[in-house]
Amino acid sequence: MKKLIAVVLSVMIATVVSVSANEFLPYNPQDAVGVAAFTKKEVAKEVTKTGLEGTKINTYLVGEYMDVKTAEDTLKAAGFEVVANYKSVKKGTTIVFTDAALKAEAAKPSRSNIAVMRLFVDEQEKMISITNPVYFGKAFMQEEYNHVIFNAELEKINQAFPGLSRSKDAWDFDGLASYHFMISMPYYKDVDIVGKGTNEELLAKVKSHKKGKGFIFELKLSETSTLVGYALSKRTSKFVKKIGRANAGILPYCFTIENGQATALSAKYYIAISYPLLDMNGFMGIMTIPGAVIKDYEKVFK
Repeated sequence: MKKLIAVVLSVMIATVVSVSANEFLPYNPQDAVGVAAFTKKEVAKEVTKTGLEGTKINTYLVGEYMDVKTAEDTLKAAGFEVVANYKSVKKGTTIVFTDAALKAEAAKPSRSNIAVMRLFVDEQEKMISITNPVYFGKAFMQEEYNHVIFNAELEKINQAFPGLSRSKDAWDFDGLASYHFMISMPYYKDVDIVGKGTNEELLAKVKSHKKGKGFIFELKLSETSTLVGYALSKRTSKFVKKIGRANAGILPYCFTIENGQATALSAKYYIAISYPLLDMNGFMGIMTIPGAVIKDYEKVFK
């Protein structure tokens, strides 16, 4: 029996780890044969071995221009659910999308932010940009990252949008889970608490604030967790113009209502990981934005 397990493990490792720095491994459901014979702990240990250690992972997938309707139809045909679309910048629209696998991962405690991916349609520059699920999966899922799941999401996108290229924006795979811009800056777990109350009370405030004008979407993930897309003020949201419209898919900003609290990823973290090429000078140019994001959301829950 031990020999059999060793053989199956070796096959799994060879399959999952054989990823070069220039190629993401497509997920084949047949690779999962025999997994049920192992404990959950053993399976978790193997699926986190990606072969991407020591390589850079692109933040976005860049493709040829298509209009919003075509992009949405393509996503739906690929099995994705379009959650919302949002004018994130002048002549630019962010399409927020998800599927069952993303929602299942996001239903885990403190993992709601991975529930959605974003496709940015840039009418001005005539291109599209899609968030890389491997990049943000590793960053947002931390030690719970499962490469089989997020690589499958990547393959799903690549098949739906043939010919995508890698963005210049990238970060070391090894450093994504522990990412922070610099010493003393926040990590993924250092969220901002912007409201407290029952989940029902908090969601009611979201929908009633300014008659719901800022409300974009709600995505219920579990009995205790809901991801909400909510528009920042016009003044706050202008930061994407200063540091690069190519990554305007960062908007709409989201916050989570979970276990009686409304929390948002620290803007110092979220902006930096979405703009990994941003240097200190660029960050200093928007130094008031992190505080403005908190103020915008605190007003919603007063």
